[in-house]
Formats: sequence, structure tokens, C-alpha cells
Amino acid sequence: MFWGLSSALDLYDEYLKAFKIKDEPLAEAEQVGPGGDDGLNTLNILICGGADPRHVIKTLAKRYTHGVQPKLNIYVLDGCAEIIARNMLLLAIALEDPESFSLVSKAHLFMDLYGNAVIRPSSHHYMAAKARTLLQMVTDEEKLQRLAPMLNIDGLKYKERDGLEMAFSFWQPQPWHVYEVTKYWEQRSRALLGTRYDHRNGAFDWDLSMTLKSRGGEQICSQEYRYWRESGVAFVFPEYEQCKPNKTLAAGLVRNGRTFLNRGYVGDIQTGPFCGFGLRSTEERMHHSVHGDNDYRATDVTERNLMEFFHELQTQTAYEHDPTRSRRYGSVHLLMTPLLNHQEVDADGQASYDRPWIPVPGVTVHYMSPAEMLQLQQGAPRWNNMFDIAYVAYNYFTFLSPAFFQALRAQALMVLETKLMTVERREQVQDYEAKAKEILKQAGLKAVINYQAINAKNMLLKYKKTDKEEVEDAAEDEAEVDPETEPPIEYKVEALTLEEIVVEPETGEKSHNADLEDTLKEEPSIESETHSLEEIKPETNQVDMDLLGLGEPTSNPELHQEMEDST
Repeated sequence: MFWGLSSALDLYDEYLKAFKIKDEPLAEAEQVGPGGDDGLNTLNILICGGADPRHVIKTLAKRYTHGVQPKLNIYVLDGCAEIIARNMLLLAIALEDPESFSLVSKAHLFMDLYGNAVIRPSSHHYMAAKARTLLQMVTDEEKLQRLAPMLNIDGLKYKERDGLEMAFSFWQPQPWHVYEVTKYWEQRSRALLGTRYDHRNGAFDWDLSMTLKSRGGEQICSQEYRYWRESGVAFVFPEYEQCKPNKTLAAGLVRNGRTFLNRGYVGDIQTGPFCGFGLRSTEERMHHSVHGDNDYRATDVTERNLMEFFHELQTQTAYEHDPTRSRRYGSVHLLMTPLLNHQEVDADGQASYDRPWIPVPGVTVHYMSPAEMLQLQQGAPRWNNMFDIAYVAYNYFTFLSPAFFQALRAQALMVLETKLMTVERREQVQDYEAKAKEILKQAGLKAVINYQAINAKNMLLKYKKTDKEEVEDAAEDEAEVDPETEPPIEYKVEALTLEEIVVEPETGEKSHNADLEDTLKEEPSIESETHSLEEIKPETNQVDMDLLGLGEPTSNPELHQEMEDST
């Protein structure tokens, strides 16, 4: 609910690869754009249930690498106002002014608020200070345009805006704003494990070693996973101590006088926040392991990837990672200190973070009302033929209907998250994937890759909608039939049955073995064989000459006699 279970994507790059569009400025005018009319001028992207801004961050960070940079309208749809507020905070960290934080500090701040149930005091102070700025941005259109002109909240109803106001107010360090996240975490763990709670370390190791690691989570180390399952703290560094509750994980806030009622913690407690940025990186050395022990944790990979994205957002240049920056804690068992109690009254003298965000020209992030998901499911006319790219999380799969696909343009990419990185049984994961493929096929979408030929585990399903007959698709369909694997031609040969070979004593008939002996006694008829060869030979010469284009066979008797002698 608070983080996705798939790796971050550059959605624009996925669109280019799906339709084999040249990413060159000179070819911009030649490309057939969204809807087939105006070229690659504008792309509308829908993210349903992304749960975090990982796709938005990577799409913006990699934007400078593309030769063609169309205007991007990114529509973000999540389930409640608290998740929208959290996403706005995380996006604000990514686009925070470089003078406020160094690259490393910004990455650690993002990781703390993104994946830890208990956070550092500095992160808590930033959360409270930034919440006040975001509250002013939501209620003051002029300040929103001055600080973050890329944000658009026109799609939020007044009910959702009131929810944002309650979330930002709840994040303030007031003694009556209590959020006992460690208590809620333990209650959820006890309810999940039941009688196995006393032996929870064995259950944690089983989920990681037997399930997640076999599905693509090899980078997750046992020590960081067990500590997260136990305390809710996923990203740990030795120099930090967490003692403050992460109020961005609160959901279902209802005002009760000057306090707020909440639903506790209702997020994920089985997979962890490692999938979004911590499973893969561009440096293979980060994934080196010996006998299953990784040199680097998923925490270290997350740190490296975030530093890359934030550097590219700030400088619009390629990132070169310092190998000495990442510490090899993969096989090291860090001594974790007990979590400290927090005091809400120590927030005096907080800094204010009200500087303008890093500008991203040509990009607008639209926050949509959660009620729009039902409108999309029912095929509301205002969303028809709207989106070029649609990403749908696995927990939003039930909202997919035939009317939903009317929101896709004639040339559109559909990306669907699977249940691969959950701890559900393999049969349930396979059933979900089969149902997803079936509904996408019924909607007339084609797979971007051949999922039948690639016998691999799919974290994402990528399908495309197109109204053109692509030559490449036809070639791929023909290539799926390997000539070497075609069944051989079967020649009909009459074989003898057992009854024909064996002679019954009472019949007195001659067996086939006796016929064979009589045949062998007779001398072969060479003349008949020669005669048949002479009959076949002119016809064979005729065929060969026709293939060579030399016309009729020769009538020279001497040449004909030489050919007979050679035969």
C-alpha cells in the first residue's frame, strides 16, 4: 500500500521500445505519435496504484537521455488522501533544492521516510517542516505555482483536499498527535503469524529464502529482511538511530477534536520496500555474491540508485558512482540498538523548506481523485482515448474491465504489475498471471515480448494496443516456429504384422521367410534395372537442365554415350 512490488521504470523509454520508435530529434517529424495524428508532442501517462513516486522519479531523471522529449502529462491515481500526501512529500525530496541537502543526505532522507516505520529525528523534523509548506501549496494556488508549477491538483475534490490538510496537520510534532507505529506493527505481525509468532525468525527466513529469493529478490540480505519484519525498519546505517514514528504511514485519518483517529498501520509487512530501487542497478559489481552471501545489501543498492536519479535530476548529466561510497555490509551482522522512545516536543527551531523545486520543463504531474478509478472502470466518456501509457498495480487488477481499455489511445502501452514479489503460493501467482494475460488478450492487446517462449518469472506484464498491421509482428509470429523443431515428414511404409510373419501349424501356408529364401535363390535381373535407369535418366536430365536454365537436354549421341558410360 505504501510502496510498490516492482522495480522503477522509465515509462517513456518503455513506450519507445514497445513500438520501436527512433529516439532521434531528426526522426521526430516522421514518427506516428499518440492517437496517430500529431507526432510525439504529448504523452499522457496513467499510474494506477503506484503507491510511491518511483516511476515518476525515474521517468523524470532519465528524460535528459532521450533525443525526443515530448511533453509528459502524468496522472497519478491512488486509493486515499494519505497516500497522495506521502507521494507529494517523497517527490518533494527528490526535487528539493540542491542547496538544502547534499546528494547523500537527500538519498538517506528519502530512504528513511520511504521504508522505515521509525525514523531519525532529522527526518522527522523535515517531514513536519515540509508538511507545513505542502499545506500552504495545497490551499494557495499562487504559492503552488511559485514553488512547484509542475504539480496540478485540479483533479482532487474538496474531500481529498481536506484529507491532505488532515495528513499534513497530523505530521506536526504535537503531543496529542500520537502514532504508535511500533505497537501497530507488532499487532499486525502477531495476527499474521498466530501461533508461529514465538518462532517468527524461522518464518521470516522461510519467506525470504524459499519464496522471495527464488522470485528475483536475491539482493535482499537475511539480516536486513529479518530486522524489517521484526521492527519495520528496512534501511539501516550504523551512524543513525531511529526513534521517531513515521507518520506518513498513517491511513484513515479522521479528525476528533484537536486529535486524529487513524487505522493504525495497514501496509505491507511481508515483502518490504526493497523492490522499488533495491533489486537491480547498472553496476554488476553491486550484485556479486559468494555462496549466497551478497557483498552489498538491497539497502546499498537502493542508496546507489537514488543517488543516480537525484544527481541526474539536479545536473542533467550522467552519474558516475564512487565505489568507496557503498559499504559492503551484505555479509556483516550489524548490532542493532533498541528503538528509542520519541518525544514530540523537541521540534523547536525547525528549519523551513520552502524553496522552489528543481524545475522539470515539459512535465506536469496531475493528482486524481480516488473516485476516478470507478469512472475508468465504467468507461466514463471524458477518459476515452486519453492515455498513451497505463501502469496498473497488482492490487488494482480487480478494477480492470473491458470498458477500462477504452481510455487507451489507438497506440498505447499497458504495463501490469504481477504478484511475483509477494509471498503468496506459486499457484496463486500463476493463476493471477494467467487471468491477467487472458483479460489483456480479450481487450485486443498484444504482448510486447513472447511470454510463452520465455519461461521466466515476470514481475511486469507489458502489452500494447495498436491499430496497425505491423510487419515486425508478422515476422515474429513466423519466427516462433523454429524450422529445426518442425516434425519430420512421415513416409508411409507398409510393415508386416506379427500374424503375417508367424505361420500357424494348422494352416500349412508358406511363411514370408520361405518366400524370402526363394527370392534370394533367384538371380537379380540386371537388364530390368538398367532399363528402368534408362527410363528415369532423361527425365532427371530434363529437370536438372530446367533448374539451370539451359533449356532442352542435348541430342549429341557421343555426349549421350559418355553420360551412359559414366553412369
